[in-house]
Amino acid sequence: MSHTTPLPCPEPPHGVLLVDKDPGFTSHNAVALCRRILHTKKVGHCGTLDPMATGMLIVVIGKATKMQDRLMCEDKVYTATMKLGIETNSQDADGEVVAVKPTHTLTETDVKNAFKHFRGEFDQVPPMFSAVKINGVPCYKLARKGKEVERKARHVRVLNYEITRIDLQRAEVDFTVHCSKGFYVRTYAHDIGQLLGCGAHLTALRRIRSGCFDIARAIDVPTLKACTAEELRSHLLSIEQVLALHASTPSTKR
Repeated sequence: MSHTTPLPCPEPPHGVLLVDKDPGFTSHNAVALCRRILHTKKVGHCGTLDPMATGMLIVVIGKATKMQDRLMCEDKVYTATMKLGIETNSQDADGEVVAVKPTHTLTETDVKNAFKHFRGEFDQVPPMFSAVKINGVPCYKLARKGKEVERKARHVRVLNYEITRIDLQRAEVDFTVHCSKGFYVRTYAHDIGQLLGCGAHLTALRRIRSGCFDIARAIDVPTLKACTAEELRSHLLSIEQVLALHASTPSTKR
């Protein structure tokens, strides 16, 4: 009677996957896709992005899920565009317009001074359309019912920012902001609009860096969707690689 030696089970996948999010693609979508491709349940993510936003999503797999909290605490860098003179209930282009105000008297100096006001450390009130929970209920669920509840201000920090374009004819401003965890860029735009007296909302948002991870290392969503298990494994950063990257990145307060 012949005996066949069973093939060894492949080592479960462990590592960090960097995904360049498309508009409408969510952290939940990324996690579900990785679970299906890799045939593993041990998959998580390190923070969501707004539906309209693009850029860095960090997916942790296997033993790398133990690094989840650490990676979520990292500073972030975003590029964004804000529209002056129009406020929405979500503070971005996905919301309903709630106010329209003139912008013709604004100058570039006004805009630059408003940005200067929101630098360093300050308090920021999370938007109603957010995952912040009030008595166990996410604010966005209350907001969808037309309810407005008081939210506690959070201490946040802008480490650096750059205004890259001011177009007063179009009432648009492009900027880059390097900020602490828990920072809402759409609230940043909203608050700048309030200070200017005309209101504002975010029309574009892209996360280009999170801690030691740069968007140049990320794979795009079409590539992720087309991956086999072997191909996806090849895109993972090992835990050792992540620790080495972390150690080599200039430290800010994380």
